[in-house]
Amino acid sequence: MFAAGVPVFAAPSALASQTAKASHLGDRTLRAGASGPDVRELQQALGQAGFKVKLDGNFGTGTLRAVKRFQRASRLPPSGTVGTRTVAALKRALRGSSANANGGFDPDNPDDASTHHSLGDRIPVKRGMSGHDIRVLQDFLKQAGFKVGIDGEFGASTEKAVKKFETAQNRAVDGIMDAGDIDALRTLAGEDDPGAGTQPTQLAPGDMAQIGPDGLAIAPASAPDPVKAIIAAGNQIASKPYRYGGGHGKWNDSGYDCSGSVSYALHGAGLLEQALPSGDFTGWGDAGPGQWVTIYAKSSHMYMVVAGIRFDTSGRTEHNTRWQAAMRSSSGYVARHPAGL
Repeated sequence: MFAAGVPVFAAPSALASQTAKASHLGDRTLRAGASGPDVRELQQALGQAGFKVKLDGNFGTGTLRAVKRFQRASRLPPSGTVGTRTVAALKRALRGSSANANGGFDPDNPDDASTHHSLGDRIPVKRGMSGHDIRVLQDFLKQAGFKVGIDGEFGASTEKAVKKFETAQNRAVDGIMDAGDIDALRTLAGEDDPGAGTQPTQLAPGDMAQIGPDGLAIAPASAPDPVKAIIAAGNQIASKPYRYGGGHGKWNDSGYDCSGSVSYALHGAGLLEQALPSGDFTGWGDAGPGQWVTIYAKSSHMYMVVAGIRFDTSGRTEHNTRWQAAMRSSSGYVARHPAGL
């Protein structure tokens, strides 16, 4: 018998039940202090990605540090919390490490989505691989002062540059870029942030944007502030050269490709934390055209229509600006828009 007022607890406890159910990585959100078989799976995956983590099933400081470094390498907010996005990125990165391993960047087939990885989408990257992520890697290495060509092919010269980088950073010299190497390279190359929330100094009447004689866009006075900020950021790079992979290594770059251009403009409005390749925009934001902003994306190209004018790398060579008054066919593109816009 139990005395009146003394609580009786059922067994097993809710915490024990939760831990028992969370037997695999992804069954629950993991944070520092967690323990169990799913934490051990996380540690094993981090080890495959190139981090030295103790396989003890306890989410301690070493695991926390590795998680944050992986998140930075994969262009995720380095929160240290392992939720669905981090688990998906980790699984995708490790699954992608064997994909396209024998090469596969085909300039005659740019629609092949397998060539449009961004650095950190597959880990590790090594000799024999090719694609967009290799171009970004080469761009990072070049910005950090290592001599390498930017051709999207991880050949002998890229491997040599990687080894020089690893030596300079006192990292294991194997010529293979694991997640730890990628994080260190991003830090070394520097990803200067142009900042968010820039507003235009000139506005046009009504709800349609205009293009001035200087090739810069004039935001409509009636547009929401994020739309004005997108236009202001787009103006900053409107006449910058086109460069494949540009804008993916750092925000302030010497040139920008199609997705790097749109990413820059969206980031300027505080709508995007990290630059994305064009294929990723097919699932970004909300489906369909927006009231103010519509993004048209496919694996090989993308552009954006903001308040009635087009922001597109196509046409820049003819008009020396990414802002275009003329529209183009959207056939084959997926239409998306920022939530609320």
